[in-house]
Amino acid sequence: MTTKSKIALVTGGSRGLGRDMAINLAKKGIDVVLTYNSNKRKADEVVAEIESLGQKAVAFQLNTSDVKQFDNFFEQVTDYLRGQTDNPNFDFLINNAGTALYASFAETTEEQFDDMMNIHYKGVFFLTQKALPFINDGGRIINISSGLARFSFPGSSAYGSMKGAVEVLTRYMARELGARGITANVVAPGAIETDFGGGHVRDNKEVNAQVASATALGRVGLPEDIGGVVAFLCTDDARWINGQRIEASGGMML
Repeated sequence: MTTKSKIALVTGGSRGLGRDMAINLAKKGIDVVLTYNSNKRKADEVVAEIESLGQKAVAFQLNTSDVKQFDNFFEQVTDYLRGQTDNPNFDFLINNAGTALYASFAETTEEQFDDMMNIHYKGVFFLTQKALPFINDGGRIINISSGLARFSFPGSSAYGSMKGAVEVLTRYMARELGARGITANVVAPGAIETDFGGGHVRDNKEVNAQVASATALGRVGLPEDIGGVVAFLCTDDARWINGQRIEASGGMML
């Protein structure tokens, strides 16, 4: 008799870190629902790769900065899950979707601040709130933060501040959802070579060298350095980790 696969919802799962998280979850025998903002082709490629690993996957469009979309989004997700499992619920929520902003504190505009707030904090807050009725008891919430919530690089004051807010929020989630057996943790990547922020870390040789020199392991991170950490937190081995911030940065700014 085969046991039913657990199910993870990964926001921003079509590329970069989210893609690697989704694939690593599938390697653990977990089915994946992923979201993408605009690139359906990339999302479909991730779905196909997960299916080649023997797990179910589906992608839905979602702008996680737009709270008004969330009710319709969860209708789509739960309709799909009912069709697959006769149950609208899932087990793991990974709040990964995000965008970059590089602007000095003195020059950050209110519009830029609001963009960061909406996608990195307000979106996470209310998407998770809307998800609560559908997360199984004993489930997991993993919020993606950043090393920039611990150390500071000029130009990331708004982004880093929102990630700091998410880290505090995660402890409140852990405390308030503990009665349902739901854990909440933060994974905080250091600087990673992806297309995030227009490939800022990956493609700018000066930035890349600066990060590598500030990292104990002597290089910039790669997406595959992060996905396995998130997947681990969704295993039974991680059941007693709760309310914690796990930084995966290779030892940046120690």
